[in-house]
Amino acid sequence: MDDVTLEGLKAAFKMAPSSELARIVVLALIDRGDHITAVEYIEYLDSSMSFDDFSTIARVLLEREDKNLLSSFLRKLQSPDIARLIEDLIAKGKREEARNLYTCSVAIDASFENDHLEKILDEKPSRENKQPKLHVVEKVDFREVTDLTRYLEASTTFADVVGLDDIKKQINKKIILPFQKPSLFQRFKKKIGGGVLLFGPPGCGKTLLARATAGECNASFFNIEISDVLDMYIGESEQKLHAIFEKARGSTPSVLFFDELEALAGKREHTRNSATSNVVSQFLTELDGFSQNNSGVLVLASTNVPWSIDPAFLRPGRFDRMFFVPPPDKTARASILQHHMQGRPSQNNIDYSNLAAKSGGYSGADLANLVEMAADEAIDDSIAGNEEVKIEQSHFNVALKESRPTTTEWLTTARNYARYANDGGRYNDVLEFLKKHGK
Repeated sequence: MDDVTLEGLKAAFKMAPSSELARIVVLALIDRGDHITAVEYIEYLDSSMSFDDFSTIARVLLEREDKNLLSSFLRKLQSPDIARLIEDLIAKGKREEARNLYTCSVAIDASFENDHLEKILDEKPSRENKQPKLHVVEKVDFREVTDLTRYLEASTTFADVVGLDDIKKQINKKIILPFQKPSLFQRFKKKIGGGVLLFGPPGCGKTLLARATAGECNASFFNIEISDVLDMYIGESEQKLHAIFEKARGSTPSVLFFDELEALAGKREHTRNSATSNVVSQFLTELDGFSQNNSGVLVLASTNVPWSIDPAFLRPGRFDRMFFVPPPDKTARASILQHHMQGRPSQNNIDYSNLAAKSGGYSGADLANLVEMAADEAIDDSIAGNEEVKIEQSHFNVALKESRPTTTEWLTTARNYARYANDGGRYNDVLEFLKKHGK
């Protein structure tokens, strides 16, 4: 690229900065050997570049040993791309650069730690051949993946779920009865199973409700962790997901529960990473592919951000049944506080009804934390007075002044979506809750 063209691109970038212009300028400057100027444009890049482009830029930053800018650059990349670059550096004998890149990546995100990479980074090159041998990635041990007993968790019943009476009635009618009376529903050609999405603020009991649903259905409850599905190597996540569903189909009646569904079913238009889109497509295939028979398999999922779920998951036949799990009401809050106070030394002057009235908007997790804070106050008084002090109303009064409900921010965001993006009445339950409670 000649000087005139480069200066023109710089001027255009100054007037309207963009990632694409930054990429062209950075690569042109690197090609000229002007790494110092290139660094000024790197911060404007995003993950839309090709692997060759970002690997070239990463090597420049490694050579300059600019860890701050390298960290900023790596945050824009996907883990599989970073791992591929590390292996590429090792294959070319640039082990020190590979080690620096790995260390920096782990410092940014501890989940990037990888036994395979650490092993090959610690291997010493052969004396006869300084070039390290290419490492063959081991395939997933699907015997371990499909052993759903490692996901099996004890289920419970609705008797252990405080409050949420309306949602429990809906779940009983639409989900539990088909499992309890399969012959009746089969006569009307109604399938048993399907997909159910629980959404609401964090800490309000979505996981507990899912476990109780499994218990009411007399089905095995398998809590699938997202980390057990997602894999840094392309193609492995899809194979794991398929293996888990295949095993569940052979162990009916069963309930598969996916927490934080958005990690596996996020909107595809928000990512340019093909690996992520492939996982979404595989999940859709498992839910209702032509060759799949999911009768007897109930797929439960929960999310705090239903608006981030790919719309393809919400059509009939997939996660078409959505239930809003709101913060507990006054009666439920009083019961939750009493539950968490069991076994703790306490006075008889604690007014749980009054505490419930003053803790509107608190989630179940917030209420558990409120009890912990009151216990801390009692412990402080015990230490100061050199004798045990039981938890009393005054301790809760102090705790209430120092605590805040964590659901407020979620409800504010949900209100905007419910008002302006309520496709097909999807968030009508949220609007009714906000109207009732004056939020």
